[in-house]
Amino acid sequence: MTPTSLRFVVAIFASTLALSAAPLAEKTPVYSGPEATATIIATLPAGTEPAASAAVKSPAGWTAVTLAGPHEVWAANKDVTKSLDVRIGAAYYTEPKADSMILTHAEKDDMAEIIDYRGKWTKFRLKKAVIGYIKTPMHTVAAPVAAPAPVAAAVAHPMPAPTPEPVAPAAPAVTTIGKAAPIGDGGSSALPRLFQGKFASTYSPFRPRRPYDFQLNDDAGARYAYVDVSKLLATELLNRYLDRTVIVYGTARAIPGSKDMVVVAESLQLR
Repeated sequence: MTPTSLRFVVAIFASTLALSAAPLAEKTPVYSGPEATATIIATLPAGTEPAASAAVKSPAGWTAVTLAGPHEVWAANKDVTKSLDVRIGAAYYTEPKADSMILTHAEKDDMAEIIDYRGKWTKFRLKKAVIGYIKTPMHTVAAPVAAPAPVAAAVAHPMPAPTPEPVAPAAPAVTTIGKAAPIGDGGSSALPRLFQGKFASTYSPFRPRRPYDFQLNDDAGARYAYVDVSKLLATELLNRYLDRTVIVYGTARAIPGSKDMVVVAESLQLR
């Protein structure tokens, strides 16, 4: 290796070490911006080694860190496509309201899964790294300093490298009630989950028949999904649920050739 190449390798190694922070001595909040009035988006436990980010220049007194996720975020229904993906460039909010903080924006190939609905908003679990800020200087855990060994005690042969601890294989993803399958591939949510809304009939003598006889409305009275009740028991008295808030357990899918969504109901109960 030439002297120039050696200097280059050393420079890269030094810059990598500069991004590594010592373990935190106490629980540390992570802010959305480099100011104490910004929203707290996460809290790092004591002992965490924060991953400093070189992609963002931090002002004095702050350090930009990378949060790997997953993060629970909200997207407006108007930004959710008929394939249940979030439109590229649309905002991911920390709360289901337009004046809440924007955590990040949707990008191509984002890995997200639907976990809830609330009126005009859809909640996602987003597996994506975001940038946050912690206050500096960071209080770190002091590492013990080993005393220099006497020259006479030097060992002729290098000590063997410690055997790395075995890494447990990642547990398979478990889907439970209220959890939807990943939708990053552009498909619909493949597993059943919970939906809440006002149960209403689609029948009207003054307009053509809708593709389904029932629908779920949001708080403003607007339909956000049709309900397919064909899987429910024939003896189910659906009329007693009309114009009442219900919880539907079922599978959501897009209706081909339209922007509408239908929930194939497996059970229905009053809220």
